Amino acid sequence: MIGKRIRLERIMNRNTGKMVIIPMDHGVTVGPIPGLEDMPSTIGKVTEGGANAIVLHKGIVTAGHRGTGKDIGLIVHLSASTSAGPDPNRKINVCTVEEALKLGADAVSVQVNIGADTESEMLADLAITARKCNEWNVPLLAMMYPRGPNVKNEADVELVKLAARVGAELGADIVKTNYTGSPETFREVVKGCSVPVVIAGGSKGKEIDCLKKIEDSISAGGSGVCMGRNSFQHKDPTAFVRAVCKVVHEGISAEDAAKSLK
Repeated sequence: MIGKRIRLERIMNRNTGKMVIIPMDHGVTVGPIPGLEDMPSTIGKVTEGGANAIVLHKGIVTAGHRGTGKDIGLIVHLSASTSAGPDPNRKINVCTVEEALKLGADAVSVQVNIGADTESEMLADLAITARKCNEWNVPLLAMMYPRGPNVKNEADVELVKLAARVGAELGADIVKTNYTGSPETFREVVKGCSVPVVIAGGSKGKEIDCLKKIEDSISAGGSGVCMGRNSFQHKDPTAFVRAVCKVVHEGISAEDAAKSLK
């Protein structure tokens, strides 16, 4: 599977084996929120900051996904739903692996909400996508979230462990999931998942809190971060992504990385 290995190296830091991924697929879910109105500009800013890869829907790729002369890994997101729909938790595939490859993708991603009423359909889509990815030697990032009517706490370690494990069991090469709140509990998630685990950034918050969460997840064996709003909605996306890269790839503390933003 040398093709998959080569493509994986395009979305991570080859020296550290870790990754800083900036998802910018939010436009389908919630529209052109602040930070995502001018996509080439925003993509250029996070690229300059040193991000390893971005996540986009297919239409944005065709509009031009590189805002600077620097290269950046491209992950095409295959699944979607809108906040206006009757069940936003139901993700359906709106792109295929073959389409993504024609667009120049280095990898693809899908989202599965464990605990949703339509969990079974999303699991079927994940399995089909994993099979196609193996046929074409394309890395698969599975965004696995505990999310549904009976999920009271989306950071519950038992649910996050389950979500991450399901992604690995069904063929993902990388799993993105929620941080569980402490290195001790997140270590259980990483231990129970046979593929690299990266954390979601979550809602936009304070710089130091975000950086500390990333630092703690790395100390627990995590492989990086897949973080959207905290990066592209920052007043200086380039500087913030650069600070995140210092934590993930250089082992700099959250406190020291935050100082570089002052």
